[in-house]
Amino acid sequence: MSDPTAPTTSGPDPFATFTSRRGKLVAWISALVSILIFGGIAVLMPGESRGGSWGPIDRMLMLSCGLAIAWLMWRYGRIHADPDREGLSVQNLILRRRLRWDEIETVRFSGGDPWVYLDLSNLETLAVMAVQKADGPRGRAEAARLAALVQALGGHEAVPPSSEA
Repeated sequence: MSDPTAPTTSGPDPFATFTSRRGKLVAWISALVSILIFGGIAVLMPGESRGGSWGPIDRMLMLSCGLAIAWLMWRYGRIHADPDREGLSVQNLILRRRLRWDEIETVRFSGGDPWVYLDLSNLETLAVMAVQKADGPRGRAEAARLAALVQALGGHEAVPPSSEA
């Protein structure tokens, strides 16, 4: 006999972590390029000893700028959402939020949205940056999987992802 609360989603594991493949790849590459470019500029810029006007503080500021950009890209690469039987943990760029399935009213992923939005029972809206339009058909499939989880475990009617996305 099957479990009546089991999600009816396609794929091998309905509780697999949501993450953007393309977003993660772009973030990691951008972080590496940022460190290489700003680090290279910091090392290669002409210093005071070679007739230039760049001192050690200027070099450190240049390197710090590259490291700050790399840190932001690293944070972007760590965006994910972890579903389980009790709810969904959403890690966006800075904040992490834990939701119960019954708190999620609808799942929206329309043609103009860069990622999935959740309408919550407390009238808030939460972006799930881990399911992105940039992933194309995979992003739409992940949005459908999330909507199916919300419908199966939260008891709310889920909005299927738009075919425009």
